[in-house]
Amino acid sequence: MRWRAAVSAASVLAVLALWQVAGRRGWVDALFLPPPSDIAETARDLWRNGYGQIPLLTHVGISVARALAAFVVAIAIGVPLGLLMGRSAVLSALLDPYVQFLRPLPKIALIPLAIVWLGIGESSKFFLIFISTFLNVVVGAAAAVLQVPAGRIRVAQTLGLTRRQIFWHVVLPACRPELFTTVRLAVGIGWTSLVAAEMVASTSGVGWMIVNAGSYLRTDVVILGILILGVLGWLLDLLIVSAQRKLVPWAGKE
Repeated sequence: MRWRAAVSAASVLAVLALWQVAGRRGWVDALFLPPPSDIAETARDLWRNGYGQIPLLTHVGISVARALAAFVVAIAIGVPLGLLMGRSAVLSALLDPYVQFLRPLPKIALIPLAIVWLGIGESSKFFLIFISTFLNVVVGAAAAVLQVPAGRIRVAQTLGLTRRQIFWHVVLPACRPELFTTVRLAVGIGWTSLVAAEMVASTSGVGWMIVNAGSYLRTDVVILGILILGVLGWLLDLLIVSAQRKLVPWAGKE
């Protein structure tokens, strides 16, 4: 709706204006919170000169590539496994204790193990983003299966459908809206682990840029990096929502 977009835009502009005034009038020390104009100037400088002798777009591209690779693998493995767990009580009983134990663990605690097991290259970074996404995909997919109305399955059984036919023609279509919601949430959680992943002996990436700039009190670069991560995460979410509207047009209309 247009009025929602207008209200959102007005809200953002109001916060930016207050932020700018607070910085320019000295209400907040610029070292702790640089005004938007300073951050915009920093963005122009990094666009021209890069950060750490690496172009800004290269930092962005590396972070996006790392995250997308982990997301694709996590979804490709996690969704089928979660669906199977939802349909099989035995498989769920076997795997659920491990999933529920690992899922709430702060993934930053896994960094030492990731380094020991996988080294300081791209494998350890991939693992940290993958595990954050994968575990949440599995839990969400299994829960989606359990939410399928039992009446639909009984009707399908009455009509003589096999277990495979019930899965493909009843369970999976009924699960699809919840699966997209699960993927949205899991990708969001996986995206937040990007900074932790890029703390592992990195020399590039937006997460590394934020951590490195923080050690030199470059608050303007830190905030710019946070804004870049926020915008990229928002764009990823928009892509998933667009795919959901095309592939599950009936979601929310039943």
